[in-house]
Amino acid sequence: MQRALQQQQWDGSESNSFCALEQESLIGWKARHGRNSAQAKGSLIQSHIRMYRAKTFARDVLQAQCRPAFARTQMDRLFSSKYTKNLSSFIKKDKSLNESLYKYEPPFGFRHYVDELSDLLEMMPEDGLPKELHSKHCKRCIVIGSGGILHGLELGQMVDQFDIVIRLNNAPVHGYAQDVGNKTTIRMTYPEGAPVSEQEYQHSSLFVTVLFKHADFRWLEAVLKNQKLSAWNRFFFWKRVTDKIPLNSSQFRVLNPLIIKETAIDILGFPKPQKRWLGWDKNVPTIGMTAVILATHLCDEVNLAGFGYDLSQPDASLHYYDNRCMNSMNDQPMHDVTKEKKMLRTLVKEGVVRDLSGGIHCAFCDTQHYTE
Repeated sequence: MQRALQQQQWDGSESNSFCALEQESLIGWKARHGRNSAQAKGSLIQSHIRMYRAKTFARDVLQAQCRPAFARTQMDRLFSSKYTKNLSSFIKKDKSLNESLYKYEPPFGFRHYVDELSDLLEMMPEDGLPKELHSKHCKRCIVIGSGGILHGLELGQMVDQFDIVIRLNNAPVHGYAQDVGNKTTIRMTYPEGAPVSEQEYQHSSLFVTVLFKHADFRWLEAVLKNQKLSAWNRFFFWKRVTDKIPLNSSQFRVLNPLIIKETAIDILGFPKPQKRWLGWDKNVPTIGMTAVILATHLCDEVNLAGFGYDLSQPDASLHYYDNRCMNSMNDQPMHDVTKEKKMLRTLVKEGVVRDLSGGIHCAFCDTQHYTE
């Protein structure tokens, strides 16, 4: 009875907010497009209906009972021997016991980088989740993608209620909290993707580094020592990298490259790494796709928001935080985003993960349960 009452109160307040937002927004539309802009009004109404449904769906996910080991069990069901249920998320100091770690070069392994890795691990005293999270009986994750689909959904308050919030690269929180939330448990990135602004680093969050090349080891070493990277090492980055990350050494982790190998070769079915003189084959998964597979190892339940590149809409917003268009994805040489989206759709439709923003597969679209 109490839960039903709480749900009714939530629905009621959300409905009032919906109407107020609609009226306020329509005033702006009328000022810009004239009072008879039926198309503009219809577009606004549809946007607010989608926002309402997305928030209702996310609320239902959070109110349901958490299912221990659910994501790992479902991944094992789908992929069997291709998915390693007990795979460590981060590199531990006993890494020498795992020979498979040195089969491939970065980012699929640490072949030829034994000494560099050992030096880094000596500077990083912790290698797992914080104790309060590790001891939690059932952990819910949400992986926040950077997709423009997040804009206007106002999922921020819901996002902050998940146990673990994983953010990618330099996707900002500051100024976008209404849509993407404030909480960051894990910031997962590589040197070129790390936020330059110090305000994007939360004092309690983990910084998970993905190492792709030799210069990445040097960069992480410099950051941990609070030193500036040499001009020579800077030459090997394709864009400016930050010199300072305002976290202490106990908050840094190195992603287990076997997570990338599992994502690329075992789950997506990409070809095994082949040596090339220049560039990459399209067998390197995006940070986002890798984070989803990481989350299945790290958490009991996994949710997504902000995923789903729609390359059929070239002028649509690529990210929620900038003006880049979807067609810019056609210029990148490393990732097969079409294949990744198909795999994510499989994971969502099979119920392994949930898509809270509907960019991969929309469970709340055209559904009577999620209407006012």
